[in-house]
Amino acid sequence: MESETITPKQFYTASNAAVIADNSLNSSFFGTKQKSTKVHVERPKSAFGLAVLIGTFALMLVGGYSVFLLQDDFEQFQLERIESTLGFPFLIIGTVLFFYQAAVFLYSSYLYLRYKPIESVSDELLPTITIIVPAYNEGKLVWNTLLSLAESDYPAHKMQILGVDDGSKDDTWYWMQEAKAKLGDRLDIFQQPKNQGKRHALYRGFQLGTGDIFVTVDSDSIVKKDTLRNLVSPFAVNDKCGAVAGNVQVLNNKKAILPKMLNVSFVMSFEFQRSAESMLGSVLCTPGALAAYKKDAVLNCLPEWINQTFMGQPSDIGEDRAMTNMILKQGKHVLFQKNAVVLTNVPENYNGLYKMFIRWSRSNVRENLAMGQFVFKNFRKESKFGARMLFLNQFFKIVMTYPFLAFLIYFVAVHPVLFLSSTFLGILVLSTFSMAFYAKRYDLAESFWAYTYSIFYTFSLFWIAPYAIITANKRGWLTRGL
Repeated sequence: MESETITPKQFYTASNAAVIADNSLNSSFFGTKQKSTKVHVERPKSAFGLAVLIGTFALMLVGGYSVFLLQDDFEQFQLERIESTLGFPFLIIGTVLFFYQAAVFLYSSYLYLRYKPIESVSDELLPTITIIVPAYNEGKLVWNTLLSLAESDYPAHKMQILGVDDGSKDDTWYWMQEAKAKLGDRLDIFQQPKNQGKRHALYRGFQLGTGDIFVTVDSDSIVKKDTLRNLVSPFAVNDKCGAVAGNVQVLNNKKAILPKMLNVSFVMSFEFQRSAESMLGSVLCTPGALAAYKKDAVLNCLPEWINQTFMGQPSDIGEDRAMTNMILKQGKHVLFQKNAVVLTNVPENYNGLYKMFIRWSRSNVRENLAMGQFVFKNFRKESKFGARMLFLNQFFKIVMTYPFLAFLIYFVAVHPVLFLSSTFLGILVLSTFSMAFYAKRYDLAESFWAYTYSIFYTFSLFWIAPYAIITANKRGWLTRGL
């Protein structure tokens, strides 16, 4: 062989093949070890978990060594791409987008380094809040959620808690009644006459709420004692703030391997990506698990929100992203509070996970179309650069989904060995950012699940985005069964 190093072309091919794994793992190694909001996670003690991690590293190391051995084949493949009719234009477009993504990542890293959550204000400055907990088939989980909210370090006279049972078919209503019996006047509970969807349950809460700030919390989530006051403090110091996103972490990460992987993924997408977005005043999604909204901003868009349609059908998914969009459109700032932690349950099996991702991806397609209708207009007096950059970043990912998928299919069909080796090497390189970020802030042993998640996502969930695009008009929550 002429060289014992990986050429830029070979590395670009490896990155190209593995970048799909980075769709759900935004990463950086910047930051300091987290202490106040540290999640105490269990190290992989089971033989199966250890075997999975060992297998993960074996695949990546074999992939890296294979790339070294197959350098001449990579060179030939690159030449064939350049000389083909479609290959060269695709290479140019891919290169431009690669550098654009790299620039966005570097800028996001800079913003992350500058980000600091707003510290909690005094009890006197805290606004009155209405907490809305929509519940459907959650069983005793809703009891845990309601009690964790009531036990928050927040002035009781400034806190109204509303629980809305959305026509559950299990014992959810029973546990809400039990919570009411324990909490008394601190909790009001309501039962929808039939299941109408989360959006309608929230709508009822918005209509009944008396607080200056609306807080929405999923009924399978637990908040820390200081979460609520940290979440709403930005409203007390920033008149332009219209919404605040909480910091979502995984509650059931000791039970199965999927939650362990998602725990690392969530830290990347929330603490890194949303910190950067918050510096631009343009967090793109306030998560259903924990979010706060200024009452006036909600009421301004409430009729449009509850009557939202997509391709002529009522929208029954993506209520959180839709509300965020409509508040951004009002010129308000949407921020992220890293110190407002909520622990939420995530799917523990493949069926539940892919259905959740399909719902999220469909919502992403719909709301990017909606955002495109106002983001290039004069929707805000302050700088609009950040919101437009974030929109374009999402837009390019959607637009390039099918060309990239076509390239992957061609790559697999023509050079399966090159595809596998470059993909595993790319995962090793790209996911190291995620691993290092999580290790520095939380736990070294758990951080290695970043690699496993990337492999899992690349080979078993790659189809989510293409499928969600062509089925974006479909309705249904998908995961709201017993």
